[in-house]
Amino acid sequence: MPVRTNYWPFHKGSRLPVLLQLRWLGQFTDGLFQSSLASFVLFSPERQPNAVAATLAFAVVLLPYSVVGPYAGVFLDRFSRQKIVQVANLLRAGILIAIALSIKSGLTGVGLTLLVLIAFGVNRLILAGLSAGLPLVVEKSELIAANALAVTGGTIGVVIGGGAGIGLKKILDHTHASDFSDAVVIVIAAGLYLLTAVIAHRLKHKEIGPADHEIRSENRGWREMQEGFTILREHSDSLRGIVATSIQRGGLTSLTLMGLLLERNSYHPSNNPDAGLSGFAFALAIAGVGIGIGSLITPIFVDRVGRHLWIRAMMVGSIPFLLIFLLSQTQWSLILAAFFVGLCGQAVKVTNDALVQSKIQDEFRGRVFAFYDVCVNGAIVGGALVAALILPITGKSMLLPLIISLAYITTSGYLLRSVRFPPRQ
Repeated sequence: MPVRTNYWPFHKGSRLPVLLQLRWLGQFTDGLFQSSLASFVLFSPERQPNAVAATLAFAVVLLPYSVVGPYAGVFLDRFSRQKIVQVANLLRAGILIAIALSIKSGLTGVGLTLLVLIAFGVNRLILAGLSAGLPLVVEKSELIAANALAVTGGTIGVVIGGGAGIGLKKILDHTHASDFSDAVVIVIAAGLYLLTAVIAHRLKHKEIGPADHEIRSENRGWREMQEGFTILREHSDSLRGIVATSIQRGGLTSLTLMGLLLERNSYHPSNNPDAGLSGFAFALAIAGVGIGIGSLITPIFVDRVGRHLWIRAMMVGSIPFLLIFLLSQTQWSLILAAFFVGLCGQAVKVTNDALVQSKIQDEFRGRVFAFYDVCVNGAIVGGALVAALILPITGKSMLLPLIISLAYITTSGYLLRSVRFPPRQ
């Protein structure tokens, strides 16, 4: 019999609120930081990005996720995750100060790129640590609701942080140069990362793991990540869910790049990047609303139909709206597609996170989530590359939404078919 969902994962003495504060504030700050980078790299008046340029920007952000991922388990299954989260936040606060100084000075070369790579690499370690530690602060019946709060609140935090960054930059642009405004926003983000490090101090040394009985591996890096894959092979439904989540995220990335180019170069005059940035931010905000709704409804539907059937259904739930966008590529059809792809994608992610957490023992969870992270980010990079190969500078394409739809329906109908991914388990 399945474990019945507890919709309210809070009780007296619960440490979940502290973990949520860490995740939400950290990801709000991520949005603040990322909006400044997007403004500096993709929405500057002197730059008119094409699909390749936008993909390269995504690759710079995602490369450290794929490099750090295999080694995340080495740290997360051996050392205090609380201490890792605290030190990592202090480190990235310092890195952001260096990035702000570089942007203010107009430095855009290899040095700035390396600083950005390190900042996002550190961020990956923090998120993986918080995901691996979540099951230690809640009961098994609370995992779905706790994941809905943690993952969705964090994602919405990124969207809100991005909007706050854009709004703050517009205010500063009235009296300062654009690069200076971006630098100020990044300095504010550095201050918030310092605050996150202070909050991490509220957790006990081993409160979010690893467990004292943790089984240490002699392997390192990629070999340890392979251990995570081997463990997942014993839980094939979790492995299939990870692959499905990755494919969904890859399609979402392709759609994001398409929306970026449409807003930047088609829906608004190319010589007015501020309008394009505002339009793109609005589309992301609507996607964020969809993400929030996806998380709110997920515990209810999982309780009724089970995790497996819900994941399979949500893989195809956004296809009708992708096809509407395919036939009529207006700003409003883009927003409609973004809303439902965000809703369905978050439902898949929240449900599968809880599925993996409930199946994998804590002593192996760091390694498994390291594999999970690399799989997802590899698919994101793949989705960006597909978009780069297909999209023109205007962003208009009927082929890309069709490919995304076919990928989703194939995943649901073949990889997640009921014989190997049973509705109830």
